[in-house]
Amino acid sequence: MDNKQDSLDLFSEQGKYIKGRPIVTIFHNEQNLYTVMRIRVDDTNDDYDDKEAVITGYFPKIHEHETYVFFGAFTDHPKFGLQFQVTHFRKDLPQSKQGIITYLSSDLFKGIGKKIAESIVEALGEKAISRIMENPSVLDSVPKLSSEKAKLLYDNLMEHQGLEQVMVGLNQYGFGPQLSMKIYQAYREQAIEVIQGNPFKLVEDIEGIGFGRADELGRQLGITGSHPDRIKAACLYILESSSVQAGHVYMEAEDLLQQVKVILEQNEPQEIDFSEISNGLIKLGEEGKVMVEEKRVYLPSLFFSEKGLVTNIERILDQSQYENQFPESEFLLALGELEERTGVQYGPTQKEAIQTALMSPMMILTGGPGTGKTTVIKGIVELYSELHGCSLEINDYKQDEPFPFLLCAPTGRAAKRMAESTGLPAVTIHRLLRWNGSDGFDHDEDRQLEGKILIVDETSMVDIWLAHQLFKALPNNIQVILVGDEDQLPSVGPGQVLKDFLDSKRIPTVRLTDIYRQAEGSSIIELAHQIKKGALPQDLASPQSDRSFLRCGPGQISQVVEKVVVNAKKKGYSAKDIQVLAPMYRGPAGIDRLNLLMQEIFNPNPDGSRKEIAYGDVKYRVGDKVLQLVNQPEANVFNGDMGEIVAIFYAKENTEKQDQIIVSYEGNEVTYAKQDLSQITHAYCCSVHKSQGSEFPIVILPVVKSYYRMLRRNLLYTAITRSQQFLILCGEEDAFRLGIDRADDTKRNTTLALKLSETLPVLGDDKNQLLNEEAEKTERSLKEHEEDEEKHKDLVAVLMSADPMIGMENLTPYDFMENSGN
Repeated sequence: MDNKQDSLDLFSEQGKYIKGRPIVTIFHNEQNLYTVMRIRVDDTNDDYDDKEAVITGYFPKIHEHETYVFFGAFTDHPKFGLQFQVTHFRKDLPQSKQGIITYLSSDLFKGIGKKIAESIVEALGEKAISRIMENPSVLDSVPKLSSEKAKLLYDNLMEHQGLEQVMVGLNQYGFGPQLSMKIYQAYREQAIEVIQGNPFKLVEDIEGIGFGRADELGRQLGITGSHPDRIKAACLYILESSSVQAGHVYMEAEDLLQQVKVILEQNEPQEIDFSEISNGLIKLGEEGKVMVEEKRVYLPSLFFSEKGLVTNIERILDQSQYENQFPESEFLLALGELEERTGVQYGPTQKEAIQTALMSPMMILTGGPGTGKTTVIKGIVELYSELHGCSLEINDYKQDEPFPFLLCAPTGRAAKRMAESTGLPAVTIHRLLRWNGSDGFDHDEDRQLEGKILIVDETSMVDIWLAHQLFKALPNNIQVILVGDEDQLPSVGPGQVLKDFLDSKRIPTVRLTDIYRQAEGSSIIELAHQIKKGALPQDLASPQSDRSFLRCGPGQISQVVEKVVVNAKKKGYSAKDIQVLAPMYRGPAGIDRLNLLMQEIFNPNPDGSRKEIAYGDVKYRVGDKVLQLVNQPEANVFNGDMGEIVAIFYAKENTEKQDQIIVSYEGNEVTYAKQDLSQITHAYCCSVHKSQGSEFPIVILPVVKSYYRMLRRNLLYTAITRSQQFLILCGEEDAFRLGIDRADDTKRNTTLALKLSETLPVLGDDKNQLLNEEAEKTERSLKEHEEDEEKHKDLVAVLMSADPMIGMENLTPYDFMENSGN
């Protein structure tokens, strides 16, 4: 009785609890361990009288024959009624000697029978279980217990009790249940030990934990100032933030040191010496967690992606016995027949592009809107089929016979447009490579793709990671055509692959400059090309047949957008036809505000008759236009895909007993449970980055000075070129002018162009230039061994020589924490 009272007192000290045995698991998500369960209530210190209760929380499947104590609070859900939301839990261990004997001799502990269990309790007493878990060597005192069985017993105890202990411990450090589960999944039973030893390891291993959170935890544990673990974590955090937020592949060592110093000295009374930061960075280099090349510091994944991409491009271009050459006369004859058959007359540059593509292992096709890139792609496909005698009909090939044409794009919408324009199957790059989530891609250097010609559209959107994955999966004898607009925004991820390819001047390139769609009277195309040149037309505010400009201030943007959208809706345009683009999420002219406005226009719910689910401040309804925010390869849906909510099922309407939303992505239906709704957002208005690879009949583009931080020429150019039929600009002319004038202030740190130019031969017939480059290459190779030996010394010298005051006069922490907002 005393033991039971002591146990209850202990529970009460930790807050409200409910104790019971599971009856049935209603829902369990294997990915994040979110669980809904009904339990039989044995005891509680809350005002609750029912014999059963529904609990929700993050924990693994638990044994239905075990009793648990769940800590948390009751909440009254508007649809599901009273639920107990669990913050942490523990197994209710037996308190009496007989209870412990029964527990240890149960089926949970193989090889431990009743006699051995009695010996354990006799030797260790009523606290046997906690004593074993704290120090397994206490089992040495148990007579006739072999070391093998002792180890098995301890391992089983940790398996069944370890999670509960970890969750309680993490809760004491301020981690919520969802983040605690991520930490447990990474470190298992060693989680508390890892955190207490080095809380900054969380920055490296756990998504969602940044330096600030780890630093706060470090202060609780007394790890502050210039502690080596703190310095190393700050270095990695700044380096990773540089790639994720600014798209850099590397940082200059001096810049990295300065930014690390700023973040380390936040909330710290003492100054951190540069030499200590340098030592931390050197240690990271020795551990292989950063790569240093000259004065550049890389994350290893980015360093090896650049290096691997260069190697694979060199491999593909090095086809000295190139088999796909055709006499020019044969090509011209086939081209003439194609023009006659299709009624298409190719311009001189377009003919050059088709010929270069068919005669080269690799080619880049670039050009602005209306220059005929799609027409050229179709011509390449048709001529390849004709010259190689292979069918364009996929059904003409046997089941085990690979289709020779591989067409792909970074987003689903871009792939769909590509398929529609060519009549051939086109997929996302992720799907082409068969991405399987955490395990990577099925196609790689060991399992390469099968095909004869690869065409990649919207290449400007491809980051350095994805480019590396794609090229290493390509066979030697494939022909590669990369298509893109060099003046569009660079990829969201790190790098600027298309720009670097072009800057290297080592890959055959054809630029389309003649504007064909302009002949059709498109002032949008004309505007885009003027913006590309850095000019703002005098007639920007003059109404045109396909575009208009509406002057207004930031506070009036929502009213103007509302009037335009309502008028377009009256004329028969749907939410799919109209896309509002904005550079930033917050504020009266931000994406969040405009999405709410347009939802009420296209999909209102004044009487509550339409099904909807609230998630945070957002309400999702059947008929809503939504945007996928993360790659989900198992469902064939990827970041940037737009879809429509076609159904909502409440918990009482499905077997999973949980709210669900069904989204259709061009016929591909994907189911989202409520806790997965962070993967989508409304898409009536979206960022310019998210719209890349897509085109819309009507684009509404607000631009005001409050967007200043995001306004740049390539952003405005990319936004304008999303419009197919009508472009409505609204805002301030001065804001447009500011954006067009800002062209070169977002340069990304990459070395891809440099490495390509150093590795690949020059194009053309300039033999002297080629010989000079080969001589330089030979000279460099002779120095490589010496450079490798001096590498560590060079790193130390670089880091120690950084001037601590350069550029530091006006810096604040906020200069290094800006988010792109896209």
